[in-house]
Amino acid sequence: MGLKADRWIREQCRKHRMIEPFEEAQVRDGVISYGVSSYGYDIRVADEFKIFTNVWGNTVDPKAFDPKSLVDLKAPVCIIPPNSFVLARTLEYFRIPRGVLTICLGKSTYARCGIITNVTPFEPEWEGFATLEISNTSPQPARIYANEGIAQVLFLEADEPCEVSYADKKGKYQKQTSITLPKL
Repeated sequence: MGLKADRWIREQCRKHRMIEPFEEAQVRDGVISYGVSSYGYDIRVADEFKIFTNVWGNTVDPKAFDPKSLVDLKAPVCIIPPNSFVLARTLEYFRIPRGVLTICLGKSTYARCGIITNVTPFEPEWEGFATLEISNTSPQPARIYANEGIAQVLFLEADEPCEVSYADKKGKYQKQTSITLPKL
């Protein structure tokens, strides 16, 4: 399995629309960077957020998730309460090739502020906008900037294609177009 470089990422995006919209170079001036980097792609967070609230005193249960636990926000900036988190989605839509798996890690600019971005791997032939979980581990409110970088996706190409891809098994998060809540 090998880590893929900037050249490969550009080629996959031009020929197969792997990432849309796609930035061929890293955009850095006045923003938290996004676009192609040496061995990855810095993704952006869209301007749609679901902020967790405990107004109703609910328990977060992945088997029976109550959407009332969230407050919707569409804005250029999201304030995450202390020791809380939000769900968001990528600005980019992904089409992952069959022989590829991705790993996504949060950007250091946010991590240095106690803001952690969690994204599960994009499996072979998964397609859609990725749902992001952004945690504020600090004791203070934290600001997230929409349309700017939030995390970096690394592309790993397997030595051989998998027998069953995410598309083959009709994965429950395939082709998601918005922030998708937990499904059982």
